[in-house]
Amino acid sequence: MVFADVLLELLLILVGARVMGHIARFLGAPAVIGELCAGILIGPSILGWVEASDNIYLLGEIGVILLLFSVGLETDIGRLVSSGSKSLIVAFGGFFAPLVVGFSASYWLFDLSVLTSLFIGGTLTATSIGITIRTLSDINQHLSKEGQITLGAAVLDDVLGVILLAVLYDFSVKGKFDWLSTMKVFMFVGLFFLLAPILAKLFSRMIQFLDRVIDDPGLIPSTIVALVLFVAWLAHLFGAPELLGGFAAGLALSRRFFLPFGVAMRADPQFSEKVETGIRPIVHLFAPIFFVSVGLSLDLRAVDWNSWFFWSFSVVLAVIAIATKFAGALMLSEPLLRRVVIGMSMVPRGEVGLIFAGLGASASIFSDEVYTGLIMVITYTTLLSPFWIKHYYKKFGHRLDY
Repeated sequence: MVFADVLLELLLILVGARVMGHIARFLGAPAVIGELCAGILIGPSILGWVEASDNIYLLGEIGVILLLFSVGLETDIGRLVSSGSKSLIVAFGGFFAPLVVGFSASYWLFDLSVLTSLFIGGTLTATSIGITIRTLSDINQHLSKEGQITLGAAVLDDVLGVILLAVLYDFSVKGKFDWLSTMKVFMFVGLFFLLAPILAKLFSRMIQFLDRVIDDPGLIPSTIVALVLFVAWLAHLFGAPELLGGFAAGLALSRRFFLPFGVAMRADPQFSEKVETGIRPIVHLFAPIFFVSVGLSLDLRAVDWNSWFFWSFSVVLAVIAIATKFAGALMLSEPLLRRVVIGMSMVPRGEVGLIFAGLGASASIFSDEVYTGLIMVITYTTLLSPFWIKHYYKKFGHRLDY
């Protein structure tokens, strides 16, 4: 693309995100809804001013990595660890139920092939941690008990999704499951979660030292962003999603970080506050680009609205996509109101679902009708979930037992 065109597209994205975000708030919806709608408005679905180019995708990915860093920075690691078993139940239930039911419906009801049905089930396992956490942050619930359970479950969902994606890709190429490759992915992801917070903590000590001896107002923002990008790159190197690298770096710099085996490395509260203050404007700049880019990825003009298969397929899968995400949450020993909101928070598919669907389409596993049907399911869950969650808290939030 011509450089001037990139500048114009970025201008439209930033202004569109801000304007539509304010309109969404004025109408009582979360800002993330406005940003997603901005992408649909200026993208190929309506006006066609901006395309989902590699440049925009790159900036959006940096935005969601930084967003997850800021979430990790605010996370109480003690509460996150204490909700670990509950997060496991939510993650496994919300992963295997969509996989099994999505596969069964695709294979038995719509008569699709085994590989296509597996990819459809895999797409339905996704949970968009970026959209979920942003939605909860917009209504100040990301640090609540259910917010912490959802955060842990969404992180685990992403890890399981990456492993499933690797297994299905191997299956599509080789025609058989390669269990050795699967175990290697497990091992590397586990190694990353062990090493990344330790490395991030050591680097933060060096940044603290430089901050004491160098009088430079731009030192902390630039070095912290560099640290986050390094840990995100490390995540990719170990086979984990890059955005989990941002989350791990945020946890390492949070006020309540501790290493495994009880070896304490207490964070400096004053330094943590300086990090939050320095990084917040950068997050507010980059994060909306990601949510707009999700809207840009949807081309509603390409949908055959008169197709019977499209409507039956997308509606059945949408019901499955929503209902099965409650499987793990409903098994928790928590008040029903909390279980329901946890299940609702696991529903958005967003960028993770788009990655699955895009891989299936690029590998010619999905037909055009199947692909557009899946895109609509991802659209349903991504656009509607923030509305449900905000309305639910407005109506029942005061009755949740904190």
